[in-house]
Amino acid sequence: MSLVRVHNFSVSLDGFGTGEGQTLEAPFGHAGSRLMEWAFETPTFRAMGLHGVTEGSFGVDEAFAGSWATGIGAEIMGRNKFGPQRGPWLDEEWTGWWGPDPVFHTPVVVLTHHPRPTLEMAGGTTFHFVDTDPVSALALARELAGGLDVRIGGGVSTVRQFLAADLIDRMHLVVVPVLLGRGERLWDGLEGLDERFSIEATPSPSGVVHLAFARR
Repeated sequence: MSLVRVHNFSVSLDGFGTGEGQTLEAPFGHAGSRLMEWAFETPTFRAMGLHGVTEGSFGVDEAFAGSWATGIGAEIMGRNKFGPQRGPWLDEEWTGWWGPDPVFHTPVVVLTHHPRPTLEMAGGTTFHFVDTDPVSALALARELAGGLDVRIGGGVSTVRQFLAADLIDRMHLVVVPVLLGRGERLWDGLEGLDERFSIEATPSPSGVVHLAFARR
């Protein structure tokens, strides 16, 4: 059976995967870009239109970042990753943060209490908006993935729900040396997670630590 994977998911030292106060102008709330700055210098993220300040690095950060799309046939994300709006859709003009050709190039299952019609974008990305539980969402994503792996893209509550349901096989987390103090914590309610996974840590010269979780 296909694997369920998490890639390039950053958390602060105190476990927050996003800051408080997400808006259109601040997708990560008061955290700003701090959780993702490690990735801006990698060729993988530069190809997504995110640019750093150096000539780019092919080191350890790229080695991890670059595997996010390999073998992936579909993604599952939460409503808050798709956009900043809450509650019923005021309109359906919002099509995500990624422009007319989103970076996914696969079907994407968006978990929301307010479904809307399927949204087809350029490059093979199709957003499917569903109100369902993690098990049913994964079944749909696997059907759409055509035998390839399924990526859990976030946000924090979505990754936490899939971990709590024991549905994740591989997970790449990036511990960023900042303290946010507030926002949405990944680890709440996940006591004993280390008993289900083997965990390897790889430090990077950029200052982050890459954690690779694999189901035991």
